[in-house]
Amino acid sequence: MTPLATLCRKIRLLVLDVDGVLTQGHLMPAVGTLHHETKWFHVRDGLALRVWQDAGGEVAVITGRGGDLVVARCRELGITRLIQGANPKTPAFLQLLAETNTPPEAVCAMGDDLADLPLLRCAGLGVAVADACLDARLAAKITTRLGGGMGAVREVVELIMRERGTWPTA
Repeated sequence: MTPLATLCRKIRLLVLDVDGVLTQGHLMPAVGTLHHETKWFHVRDGLALRVWQDAGGEVAVITGRGGDLVVARCRELGITRLIQGANPKTPAFLQLLAETNTPPEAVCAMGDDLADLPLLRCAGLGVAVADACLDARLAAKITTRLGGGMGAVREVVELIMRERGTWPTA
């Protein structure tokens, strides 16, 4: 068994950042408002998260920002563990591990920037998206081919599930 396959077999919980991982990280205030933003989520990431959950995996989102769009997207995907305004993220991450009784080696954390470094280093499988900052890519065990908001989450879910032999086929 490859070292990557060994890591993938242990993963039970995906911990995702929002801006720069589930989205491209662009922020565009909605016209005529000061408190609403527009975010673009990739449909294939959403499908992969549903497949992961249907197979018994858990998903949590830890973001330093947040907002109504994030709440709506998590609700749409059945993600009930959403932690917003986590600055820094480490206390929220450690609390999540305690609440879910999940050891760090059973976590795949995906990030793109400095705030994500402790999670990338602590998780059994730390993943940086392709367009992550250099420090995040160096802290991660793997870096995706795709950028944040461009299907990187799907890439990782599919990788983990294929390594485990659980990715659904037609």
